[in-house]
Amino acid sequence: MPLAPDIAAWLRLSLTTGLGGEAFRKLLIAFGGPEQVLGASRTALTTVVTGKLADAILDGDVYSEPAVVEAWLNDSNNHVVTLADSEYPQALLLTPDPPPLIYVKGRVDLLNKAAIAVVGSRNATAQGKLTAESFSTALSNAGLCVVSGLALGIDAAAHRGGLAGLSSTIAIVGTGLDKVYPARNRDLAHAIAEKGAIVSEFALGTPPLAANFPRRNRLISGMTRGCLVVEAALSSGSLITARLSNELGKDVFAIPGSIHSTLSKGCHVLIKQGAKLVDDAADILSELRLPLPAGGAGSTTTDDSAQSNHPLFAHMAFDPCDIDTLAGRAGLPVHEVSAALIELEMAGVVAGLPGGLWQRIL
Repeated sequence: MPLAPDIAAWLRLSLTTGLGGEAFRKLLIAFGGPEQVLGASRTALTTVVTGKLADAILDGDVYSEPAVVEAWLNDSNNHVVTLADSEYPQALLLTPDPPPLIYVKGRVDLLNKAAIAVVGSRNATAQGKLTAESFSTALSNAGLCVVSGLALGIDAAAHRGGLAGLSSTIAIVGTGLDKVYPARNRDLAHAIAEKGAIVSEFALGTPPLAANFPRRNRLISGMTRGCLVVEAALSSGSLITARLSNELGKDVFAIPGSIHSTLSKGCHVLIKQGAKLVDDAADILSELRLPLPAGGAGSTTTDDSAQSNHPLFAHMAFDPCDIDTLAGRAGLPVHEVSAALIELEMAGVVAGLPGGLWQRIL
């Protein structure tokens, strides 16, 4: 099916080389809509933008994507949502640089649902991923759509938790929606496209360029009421999302961890800077002045009483530890500790780490 003239005009203008969001919006204010912009004379356009940009706008050869977008939109699950559409995320209109249009794969009804960002390290610990997933499920069940960036680690766990809850999840990505990055999250992306939504401001075919991901982060912060950081090193990109959320006047939440873990240092810095320390989803709901759902927000901790009777479990902490140290703590032979760790790992309460280390995750 051919593109509707108005959508074709939005796409052509959005793909004009050198035309940023601010200039795009100024043109809309001046002329009323993309079709009117494209129908304006060069002289009229140069009252708003430079002559070079006016020439680019009027160059019909600039827009070479209609067939690609037409084919993509033939899938009823794919959408282009513009500033003129009621489905456009209204929260983004309150941000300094809302994209003129976004590409959406999945449920457009989620775009204006109350939401929270859950972000963190790509190189997350097993405990961190479990925490992100359990918090996200609880928040989703409490009425908050979980928004993250489809990265490995905490992001992926947050999406899984959101999908498991009642309010689903939105993945905001830094590529065109005809690509999945990272490829390891392909199955997760398909699940999100079916039950949630994947959003991008980047044109189809856009590869995963480094410069795109900070721009993606501003949409994550812009579409949400607050930002929860689960695990983050000092260099983590999730701290960018937290900073952007803070600049927009949104609440920032952080989960504390071990003082010895590099993946806790980012969260601890955020807490020192005023982020709210949380250890349960109810803390977040209270701060956002949202009611607990019937029966509570849902547990974000796990009852490990079935494992607490294991003689080794009492000697394990959440900090990584090697077998010899555990054997010394428990007063058990190394071979017995090794067998017990395998049993506990199968039960899902401890995790083996690189370097022969073990960590309690529940």
